[in-house]
Amino acid sequence: MSGFFGAVSENNIVSDVFYGTDYHSHLGTKRAGLTFYANEKGYQRAIHSLEDGYFRNKFENDISGFTGNTGIGIISDTEAQPLVIFSHLGRFALSTVSKINNINELAERFLGQSKIFSETSQGGINPTELVAMLICEKKSFTEGIENVFASVKGSCSILIMNENTIIAARDKLGRTPIIIGKKEGANCVASETSAFSNLNYKIEKYLGPGEIIEIKSSSFKILRKANETMQICAFLWVYYGYPTSFYEGINVDVCRYKCGAKLAKRDNNLQTDFVAGIPDSGIGHAMGYSNESRIPLMRPYAKYTPTWPRSFMPQSQAMRDLVAKMKLIPNSALTCGKSGIFLDDSIVRGTQLKDNVKDLHEAGIKEIHMRIACPPLIYPCNFLNFSRSRTKLELASRKAIFQLEGKEDVDYSKYANPETEEYARMVEQIRKNLGLTSLKFQKLNDLVEAIGLPKNKLCTHCWDGSGYY
Repeated sequence: MSGFFGAVSENNIVSDVFYGTDYHSHLGTKRAGLTFYANEKGYQRAIHSLEDGYFRNKFENDISGFTGNTGIGIISDTEAQPLVIFSHLGRFALSTVSKINNINELAERFLGQSKIFSETSQGGINPTELVAMLICEKKSFTEGIENVFASVKGSCSILIMNENTIIAARDKLGRTPIIIGKKEGANCVASETSAFSNLNYKIEKYLGPGEIIEIKSSSFKILRKANETMQICAFLWVYYGYPTSFYEGINVDVCRYKCGAKLAKRDNNLQTDFVAGIPDSGIGHAMGYSNESRIPLMRPYAKYTPTWPRSFMPQSQAMRDLVAKMKLIPNSALTCGKSGIFLDDSIVRGTQLKDNVKDLHEAGIKEIHMRIACPPLIYPCNFLNFSRSRTKLELASRKAIFQLEGKEDVDYSKYANPETEEYARMVEQIRKNLGLTSLKFQKLNDLVEAIGLPKNKLCTHCWDGSGYY
């Protein structure tokens, strides 16, 4: 997904931006970058790969050489950034959290104007450079960002650093969040409010969809008012978000407790020996289920964190599978001869879960009742870098539907409706494929209630195919 952090201060801000960016490490897997501006040194920048290490380790040697009262950093799921741009608007640094579905079409337009691209991203056009070119087609940053909103199909949130100022622009439909934090002598801006607490920032403002704000050390002003329509990604609360973060004033872990409780209420008093969460994002859901059902919460899986990174970080699928297996260690003392209810945020491909189930059976478990905090993922995400697959059939739900139908060209809306026979058959096929005793998914209306925003303010495309483009 990617996430960014920036700050403007009356004093040196390097430490805040370094740690604030690090607190976004759960959002990206490929590249990270920092850029600072100081009057005496100008723009300073460093970019490193995250495919073979962690943010702090990669940048700790750079920090001692940086200085500045203004800085931005990003954990990127795709391209190398921030970029430093020379233009008629002046010199500025730029970071984006984006998924540009029409990137090739826009690139062809610029190439047809004899423009050139100097940056690359995975062998192709760098989306952040493309955004810079769209901004620089206009006479001001505000007009340029509006040009991005009008041109990009997908999503795009933006941070621009211009000497002693940061301009923040939230995606036109608000699919990804931006929040302003404040403390004495400094303002910051971030994707995740979990970056605020230990740096002593307090939440000051949630940007609205399409809102553009200019931020200085002691103040900020609105350059463009927010749009009425919002489609924030509901999956932020289910999985992506860090437990202590708030979006639209709603805390991630509180939402997850509610998700787990709603699953428990619909479970017809299923009795097992324990409830457990699949680490890490399943833990909050499991707590909610356990509290509601009065079934004890236990930890039949321990996550070995000292040396094994997140399973989706390595770019090789074989390495991702190895990491997924090696980082979770089952505890046979808690599983042998027992039955358990397991909570997880979602089932995407199901490959990790299938390995988990195999390990639990080898550890002597009697029954595995899997409860998923969101509905089945049937429609690949068009707006964020989530559920990326080589083919749609890699999705566990699409694979199950293909097994039932023998073809891909089917009416998927029937499978997205939990009241239909098709939905029940799909869930049963997924259960068989994964070797589970039972399997239930969250109802979409229960998830919407757990979040607490109106359905029309949420993007639920991956579950029901809805959403604005």
